[in-house]
Amino acid sequence: MLQLYFFPMACSLSSRIALLEAGIEAQYHLAHIWTKRLVDDGRDFREVSPKGAVPVLVLENGERLTESAAVLQYIADVKPEARLAPRPGDIDRYRLQEWLSFVGAEIHKAFLFPTFWYKDDGSLAKPRARIMQTLSVPAAHLAGREFLVGDAFTVADAHLTWTLLLLRPAGIDIAQWPPLAAYLERMQARPAVKEAIAIEMALRKTVAASAA
Repeated sequence: MLQLYFFPMACSLSSRIALLEAGIEAQYHLAHIWTKRLVDDGRDFREVSPKGAVPVLVLENGERLTESAAVLQYIADVKPEARLAPRPGDIDRYRLQEWLSFVGAEIHKAFLFPTFWYKDDGSLAKPRARIMQTLSVPAAHLAGREFLVGDAFTVADAHLTWTLLLLRPAGIDIAQWPPLAAYLERMQARPAVKEAIAIEMALRKTVAASAA
């Protein structure tokens, strides 16, 4: 059975969404990204991954994958009939990688990461100035489209959905981009997405209460 190391509402949420969308059973391990400790046994999370970051996907043979783009594509390939990624050789397979890279680099690392980790205005000025132009790219792409790639939900949608969910707490109202707002509403209506968010929101409250 696959094992996913996660933190509630962190980028590992997209991996949980993908697993639920594919109907893949997995074991989930809560890793505290601030303390670098595993919640169930107190071990140093860096024993699992030296990066100390989620997601970490442990495969059935014991090998470990990190980085959302790699983890998401692996999950998609475990169950190809779920259509969470286009088949190898299809041009849309590269479109999928294109969007995973864009979301990971331009929204997650360039904006969300500094917003939630750095607090001084000087560090945040450049990311905040840049995000407005960044979000105009998926907004224009999604005008008249239901999904990022092709005609079906893919792991790229799982990843973009997570970033859009965190933009409001990061101080960005996506209502400024109607295609993004409509897209997020559609994604949140999906049963697997709704379930994943509900699970992680409940766990986030538990983690916050334990730290109080």
